[in-house]
Amino acid sequence: MTKEIIHTEQAPQAIGTYSQAVKVDSTVYLSGQIPLDPATMEVVDSDIRVQIKQVFDNLLAVAEAAGGDFYDFVKITIYLTDLAHFPIVNEIMGEYFPQPYPARAVVGVSALPKGVAVEMDAIMVVREEEYSA
Repeated sequence: MTKEIIHTEQAPQAIGTYSQAVKVDSTVYLSGQIPLDPATMEVVDSDIRVQIKQVFDNLLAVAEAAGGDFYDFVKITIYLTDLAHFPIVNEIMGEYFPQPYPARAVVGVSALPKGVAVEMDAIMVVREEEYSA
């Protein structure tokens, strides 16, 4: 088993005792991302669409640092402080992810770090070689 800590300046720096991602062999466990601008470490906006897009951008940056992309995601968990935003997540996720889509869970929570409305974490398996859907 090989274990590698993944880090990129293109995503927000960890704001606690965790790594942006950990790669074990070809599986990558991506820590939760919130809508922080990596350059300023500030929340991007209060608009839920802007927050969701920033979280996807942050996840992609970490995935790319680990040698993958959204096609490699096998599981994503989305945490929302308001489940009424679920249709917006679906719409935006369709813009970012190719089919076949990863497995997914959406969880309603009472609060998230820095008062944001959305957080996401994921698991991906980096391709050793091309495979078909």
